[in-house]
Amino acid sequence: MKLRNHAFDFLCGICIIRMVSLHVMSFCGHADDDWWREVMQWSYFFMSFFFFKAGYFNKSVLGDSRQYCTDKAKRLLIPYLTTGLIGGAIFFSFQPFIIDRFHHPIEPIELNHIWTISSFYGNNPTWFLFSFFAAYIAIHFLEKGRHRLFAHAPHWVLQWSSSLYFVLPFVSYWLYTQGNPLWMSLNNVPMGLFFFELGRAWSRLMTRWNASQTIYISLALILFFVVSNIIFHDAAYVMSSNKFSGDPIVTVVNITVVLCGLSGLLIAGQLPRVPVINFIGEHSMVFFVSHYPMLYYVKFMHLCFGRSIYGRYDEALILLPAIFLICAWMVPYIERTPWLSGRWQKK
Repeated sequence: MKLRNHAFDFLCGICIIRMVSLHVMSFCGHADDDWWREVMQWSYFFMSFFFFKAGYFNKSVLGDSRQYCTDKAKRLLIPYLTTGLIGGAIFFSFQPFIIDRFHHPIEPIELNHIWTISSFYGNNPTWFLFSFFAAYIAIHFLEKGRHRLFAHAPHWVLQWSSSLYFVLPFVSYWLYTQGNPLWMSLNNVPMGLFFFELGRAWSRLMTRWNASQTIYISLALILFFVVSNIIFHDAAYVMSSNKFSGDPIVTVVNITVVLCGLSGLLIAGQLPRVPVINFIGEHSMVFFVSHYPMLYYVKFMHLCFGRSIYGRYDEALILLPAIFLICAWMVPYIERTPWLSGRWQKK
């Protein structure tokens, strides 16, 4: 494994731990506790990291369009559908028992659920796979169009034309002000494209500096984020719902500097492999697609016996290690199943 992957796998692992913990706290009714909201305020940028990482390692998104789109569909769209349907099967299989006990569904069931927010009942986080797929397809055709448009222009014009991507956060913010009108959670795709291009730009910048320079610059960026997040503590971004709070410019700047700062510091500092966290990051797809159906299974199983996990810290303390352990056990089985993991063998 390349040394730089340790840093990114570590950050992926932290992101997955944060995400699973957030969902456990939500199911157990503690997502709005003051101490937990403070944790979220200092880590809201992590979901954007997956787009940043994709851009960092993708030196080019050009090539044959049919082959490119087919590959991304196999790796993202098929797991989106299959894991979403598995979550839906768990969700709806419990509904007869829930209705029999409570005489009505305990969660509203709407027919437009999938095409409005691109999530499946029983596995809500699947919105990310669809948005990730849409971002990959969009960046491919945007890049092909950009190269054709500036094919006969000087090379520096082609290079600087990529800066047009940095206006995309304003597009997402405008969509937010309009009530996020796009279906399938596509309102967050412009932000995803921005972070994708940010990752590509940051990887090019880092090649111009030595390790010491990168560390000093990264530390300065992290310090800027800390100070800014203290001053503008209400600034945040929720990628799943494309929701901005506080000053949107401050929010985008904060996410930009902390993503670059953390990745630059850990790469230049030659972070060693941290066993548990890096393992989660290396197999992030398994933890991502598996944890939410487990939470619904536990929640509904309790409700069928007339007991709720809502408002209970003891259930959260039990669920957190249990879900990580079960997901870790499932890693080899899911990763050997390409329509779940997206790990198709290359020809």
